[in-house]
Amino acid sequence: MKKRIGKYVTSVFWISICMVIIVVFLGINFSSEFQSVTEQVRNFISNYLGWYYLLLVTGIVFFCLFVIINPVGQIRLGDPDSKPEYSKISWISMLFSAGMGIGLVFWGAAEPLSHYAVSAPHGQIATQEALADAFKYTFFHWGIHAWAVYAVVALALAYFKFRKKEKSLISVTLKPILGQNTDGLLGKIIDSITVFATVVGVATTLGFGAVQINGGLRYLFGVPKNIYVQIIIITVTTILFIMSALSGIGKGVKILSNINAILAIGLLSIAIIVGPTISIMNTFVDTLGGYLQDFFRLSFRTGAFNTEQQTWIKSWTIFYWAWWISWSPFVGVFIARISKGRTIREFLTNVLLIPTIFCFLWFSTFGILSTNAQSQGAELTKLATEEVLFGTFNYYPFGMVLSIIAIILVFTFFITSADSATFVLGMLSEDGSLNPHSKVKIVWGILISTISVVLLMSGGLKALQNILIIVALPFSIIILLMAVSLYIELRHEKKEMGLYIKPENYPSKDEPFKSYED
Repeated sequence: MKKRIGKYVTSVFWISICMVIIVVFLGINFSSEFQSVTEQVRNFISNYLGWYYLLLVTGIVFFCLFVIINPVGQIRLGDPDSKPEYSKISWISMLFSAGMGIGLVFWGAAEPLSHYAVSAPHGQIATQEALADAFKYTFFHWGIHAWAVYAVVALALAYFKFRKKEKSLISVTLKPILGQNTDGLLGKIIDSITVFATVVGVATTLGFGAVQINGGLRYLFGVPKNIYVQIIIITVTTILFIMSALSGIGKGVKILSNINAILAIGLLSIAIIVGPTISIMNTFVDTLGGYLQDFFRLSFRTGAFNTEQQTWIKSWTIFYWAWWISWSPFVGVFIARISKGRTIREFLTNVLLIPTIFCFLWFSTFGILSTNAQSQGAELTKLATEEVLFGTFNYYPFGMVLSIIAIILVFTFFITSADSATFVLGMLSEDGSLNPHSKVKIVWGILISTISVVLLMSGGLKALQNILIIVALPFSIIILLMAVSLYIELRHEKKEMGLYIKPENYPSKDEPFKSYED
């Protein structure tokens, strides 16, 4: 296999493979010790650097808002006359599916329920205060902050690729700061970290996704919940997403993403109709207002004067911020790839707002369904997290129909995420190629599926999740540098274009303005 793909891939591919093999080896042969060590490192990061994550992610949000209102928002991600490759509906469907689609199904009913009935952000559980806080903090975790992390990485990649005519690599976006050093060892290290984070993230998601599908099948149809069923699920999923990956991004991912959008909107619509509709809409509007009113307080809340609140923030908010950061290489590269031709202002506005509003409506709907059922004696908190959604549907009309749609949606989100990941890994392995070879994508697809199966069998999946959170720390520094680099380049281009109200000068075709070369 090495001979067949060796002519396509770069050293980043082999460095990343070695890193993955080492981690998997430790996860298999020293599972308990490896999990213990990674747990300690993860706890150290949460205990001592939580404030850093809060400042960084909130700073990214304000950076995105600054760019939106700045004249540089008029700049296109491509030549001045570039047009988008995909319709807005397909574009939004693809970025949403890759970004957090499967997470919505997993946590849609479970997270608000947990904040309400298991562990409240502050105050007593199962109170009206806890119920209001449950939705406000869920909005906070899945809202603008999360999408801002994805947006800044994707914007930098798209800007340097389509506007500056550079390679589609994370390392390239740092050229205004590091210059040609990005073409050497330093650049390879940065890109290898990106590939490693993507492999670990997708392998973890495949593992937990298989567990959720298995949990739903057990709850609904009595299918045994064990490693053998989960291996079958991963195997079927792998075959399907590799077939999709071979069809190309314009067919496979696009078609799957559109299907995801239809299924998600259908599931949401039915749930709103069969559930307490007025309560759902009141919750959506009221919580949206509370979220906006407390935006700054939520963004900087560390629980400095309350130990219990500190523990809760570390378990939820800091975990989420690290999770979004660790997923941003994969999601960012993919969103950048499909965003050519859009203006920076259009890009940021849509990426920040449209998925956020949909997430808010989603959690309002399924959160009200689960908390209402719990308050009426359903005891959903006794179920495993992956079964909460299905247990919730059991208390409403057409529950079986909703559950079947949910399982199909998890499955299609599952395939879309893995399909997108193989495409991204192929790009990064082939020095930023926009059309990676099929053989490389197949290798990555088989590899990440094998990793998921092996670690599920050895019990090392939890350690892999810890690794993902740990990798977020060095990558957070890379994101910070990407934002600085992007600002330097945008300011330079603004000056060269005379861009204050309308541009006075455009770059010549294939001769973009570059601060690091001009």
